Amino acid sequence: MKRRTILTLLVVVLATALMARPKPKYIFYMIGDGMGLNQVAATEMYLAECDGYIGRKPLCMTSFPVTGLITTFSESNGITDSSAAGTALAAGVKTTNGTLGLTGKGEHYKTIAEQLHQNGWNIGIMTSVSIDHATPGAFYAHVTERSDYYTVGTQLPESEFEFFAGATFYKPYLENKPEAPNVYDLCNKAGYKFYHGYDDFINNGVGADRAILIQKHEGLENTYLGKGNLPYAIDRKGDELTLEQITDAAIVFLQKKEKPFFMMVEGGQIDWASHSNDAATVIQETIDFDKAIRRAYKFYSEHPEETLIVVTADHETGGMALGNHKYTLNLQLLQNQKASVAAISDRLKKMKEEKGKKLTYDEVKALFQETLGLYDVVEVSKDDDAKLRATFKQMMKNKAHDTKTLYASLNALAAKAVQLLDRKAHIGWTTGAHSGAPVPVYAVGAGAENFTGVYDNTEVMKRMLKLAEED
Repeated sequence: MKRRTILTLLVVVLATALMARPKPKYIFYMIGDGMGLNQVAATEMYLAECDGYIGRKPLCMTSFPVTGLITTFSESNGITDSSAAGTALAAGVKTTNGTLGLTGKGEHYKTIAEQLHQNGWNIGIMTSVSIDHATPGAFYAHVTERSDYYTVGTQLPESEFEFFAGATFYKPYLENKPEAPNVYDLCNKAGYKFYHGYDDFINNGVGADRAILIQKHEGLENTYLGKGNLPYAIDRKGDELTLEQITDAAIVFLQKKEKPFFMMVEGGQIDWASHSNDAATVIQETIDFDKAIRRAYKFYSEHPEETLIVVTADHETGGMALGNHKYTLNLQLLQNQKASVAAISDRLKKMKEEKGKKLTYDEVKALFQETLGLYDVVEVSKDDDAKLRATFKQMMKNKAHDTKTLYASLNALAAKAVQLLDRKAHIGWTTGAHSGAPVPVYAVGAGAENFTGVYDNTEVMKRMLKLAEED
C-alpha cells in the first residue's frame, strides 16, 4: 500500500508540475536575416580581440540557456531564398524559392501571426529594411512572387495587425498605373497612423489604435542603397531610427493594450552586408541586432514567467569563413573600418562625378585611410597597392565595372579595398549569395526548452504556436 501511495503521489506531483508549466503571454520572434553561426562567432571573437584577449565576448543572444540548430533548405533547393525561408519560419511549411506566404502549389494558409491575432493577441511586425520585404512580408502577405513588393504592401492593412515598423515601403506605388491606390493611402484608410522617427512615435503615437513607425523623411533620402533600408549601423549619424528603438516602441505600444502580444523583429541587414562580403559591416549589424534582443531581454527580466524569446535566422549569407591564411585571425583590424562598402562606394562615385579626370589616386588613398585605415594603421603591400592603383586606372577609363550584389551596385575599387581589409583580417567568403549551412537558435523564457536540438526551420513556428495555444 505504501508503494502504491508513493507512486500515486508522484503521478499527482508530476501532473501538477506539467499543468503549472508557464505559458508564454508575450512572444518575441527575432530573426537575423543571413545570420549564420560564423556571423555570430566572428562578432564575439572580434569583440574579444578589441578588448585585448583571444576568445569570445558573449552576445546577449548566445547567453540564453537554450540553443539549437535548424536546417534551411527550401522545397525547391538545398539553398533557400529569403521568401521560402521566411515562409517556413512564419507558417511552418516548405515552399519554393521566390514564393512568399504560399506553398509551392499556391495553397493559402495562416501564419503564426495571423492565427494568434485571430485568437485575440496583439501583433507587431518590425524590420530594419522595408516593411514589404520578404521576411516581414512572410508573416502577413501571400503572393506568388516575393518581388511583387506593391502587392505585398497592399496586403499589410488587410492583416489588421496593430503595429508595423521599418524604414518605409520599397514599392508603395504601382509602376505605370498612377491611378492605382498607393500603400500609404490604403494604410491610412485602414486606420493606421504613420510616425516618422522614434521621437515622433514616443511623443504622439502611444495612444493610437494602429501604428506604423518609419524613418524620418530626411533619413530616407540618404539611404544609399535605394531599397528603403535604415542606414547601416556603421554609417549611422544623428537621430536616425534604430532597430533597438523600433523594438522599444513596439513593446511600449503593444504592452499598453493589456493583451498577449507576439512580435517578429528582423535584423535585415546582416544579410545585405553579407551579400556585399563586408565583414566589418556584418559584425556591426549583428551587434545592432543584439541590442534589439537586449531590449527584449529587459522586458523578459520584468516578466520572466510569461515571456518567450526565440532568436534564429532564415539562412546564412556569403559562406563566411573564419580564417583564410594558416592558423591565424586578426579580426581587430576591422575596427579601422568606419563606413560600409556601400557608403564608401557612394563616396567614390561622387568624387569621380565631381572631379572627373582630375581625380587622383592620392585623393582616393586619403579616402581609404579615413574609412578603412588602409595605408595608415593597416599596412598595404606593394603588390596590393599596385592592384588598387590598376583598378583605379580602369575606373578612370570607365572600364572598371561595378560589382553587382543582390541589394547594391558597388564601385569596383571600393569593393576591392574592403576585400583587402577582410583578407588581412583573415575573413573569407565563398559566395555573394546564400549558402546551405544550418543556422542557430537561441531561446529563453517560458517554454524555451522546446527549442533545443537539431531540427527543420518549419518546426520553430509549430513549437511556438503549440506553446501559445496550450491550455
